[in-house]
Amino acid sequence: MRLLLLARHGQSLFNVDHVVNGDPRLDRGLSPVGIEEARKLHGQLAGVSIDLCVVSAFPRARQTARLALEGRGEIRFEIDPELNDIRIGELEGRTLEDYRTWKKAHSHTDPFPGGESLDDAARRYGAAYERLLERDEETILCVCHEIPVRYAINAATGSDDLDWPTHAIANATPYVFDADGLRRAVQRLRAA
Repeated sequence: MRLLLLARHGQSLFNVDHVVNGDPRLDRGLSPVGIEEARKLHGQLAGVSIDLCVVSAFPRARQTARLALEGRGEIRFEIDPELNDIRIGELEGRTLEDYRTWKKAHSHTDPFPGGESLDDAARRYGAAYERLLERDEETILCVCHEIPVRYAINAATGSDDLDWPTHAIANATPYVFDADGLRRAVQRLRAA
């Protein structure tokens, strides 16, 4: 891999409702705004040849990628469930505020009730990104979720806190990593 274009999916129906979703089987897809964001991503990627598209198992990620690459001909798509959103267990379907309240009261090492910890998710993302580094394809588009994108950006900068300094991740916007930048991110994420 020479270049990774890493993007969060477009706005989802769950985003609109301020509800958290960590189970791909319950995903409701993109909102009308999310569809437009994915179409805008199409234009942002128009000048770049893409050899492979890797997505999480969530329909909102797959829908974003398909719209972003529409009309490009044959680009191979692969699903990597290790890029799925955080497994939030019993918080599934709860409000974003409930999620934030729980997160604020716990550390990154504490698993969500019936789910995984943020550190476990970071290591999972690190393993997924490491597999991308080993790919033969030169340019890869990866569409996943806010947390894996945020963690990769902050890890690549060497931040001790994977949530900062970059916190807000724009929908359907490509963040660019070369191989060295992604290696730095993998090293930090694997150490979480």
